[in-house]
Amino acid sequence: MHNRLKTKFLGVKVKSPLVLPAGVMGMSFSGMHISETNGAGIVTSKSLTLQPRTGHKGPVISEFEGGILNCMGLCNPGISDGLKEVDQYKERSQTPVIVSVFATNTEDFLLLTKEVNNSKGDFLELNLSCPNVFDEFGIPLAASKDEVFNIVKAVKEISNIPVIAKLSPNVYNIVEIASAAQKAGADALCLINTVGPGMMIDAKMVKPVLFNKFGGLSGPCIKPIALKLIYQTYSAVSIPILGMGGVTYGKDAVEMLMAGATTIGVGTAVYYRGIEVFDKINNEIIQFMDENGYENIIDIPKLEKLYG
Repeated sequence: MHNRLKTKFLGVKVKSPLVLPAGVMGMSFSGMHISETNGAGIVTSKSLTLQPRTGHKGPVISEFEGGILNCMGLCNPGISDGLKEVDQYKERSQTPVIVSVFATNTEDFLLLTKEVNNSKGDFLELNLSCPNVFDEFGIPLAASKDEVFNIVKAVKEISNIPVIAKLSPNVYNIVEIASAAQKAGADALCLINTVGPGMMIDAKMVKPVLFNKFGGLSGPCIKPIALKLIYQTYSAVSIPILGMGGVTYGKDAVEMLMAGATTIGVGTAVYYRGIEVFDKINNEIIQFMDENGYENIIDIPKLEKLYG
């Protein structure tokens, strides 16, 4: 990887700012490994729950003009087997791993944290914002600044590794919630999760496209929302932001950095451009820097510092 792309996230050196997010190729050792070898600087596990989940009945994914609608339903092997994959990966790689976990209450998040403490994971991500299980669990925890504060604070008291709070775009005041996470001790933020839930209809069949009816939106259509929320959040907090939402090309990644992100998640673009998308975007970032006079990725300016 080119030295010009090297950066730091929570004090850890990474070869590229690009991150494999939760739910994309991170179910197993092999998925994380192939993402790393194709240019990802950090990889994230599937969001793990206390017990295995099969997820929703298919169809669970549908493409439309601006992106993808999905209702995977947090399918995962459970925390025990999921961490075995993480540990297997870390035995063979120095690339940092974010262990993502999902629960619906503080007690279960604490149980998950204790499991992660015994793993080789480098960072802990609290998925507080999954929109495609609304039917099962109701409004995401990230909609409440009090819930976010209480969960993050409790987890920080026992976690052995840095804690990342993954927030929802489906809120009225992202700054209020992000500030609550920071006040509770979060070491970094991850935003945005998928937008929605939304719905698609098969007009010929006169039925919803997804079996679960509703799903979260990802892909190019949500990038303007992501940029706006990252920009607002960066202006209000002092902790790093893992930014994501619609990053498909190098220019998109640069825009994320300018909005305030330190690292950038690349998810749906794997579907559009293949697993080689990480290398492709890395090269496109370098090309952008060459064309615009930036020596290193850390030289790319933040809009907030230019315009307030």
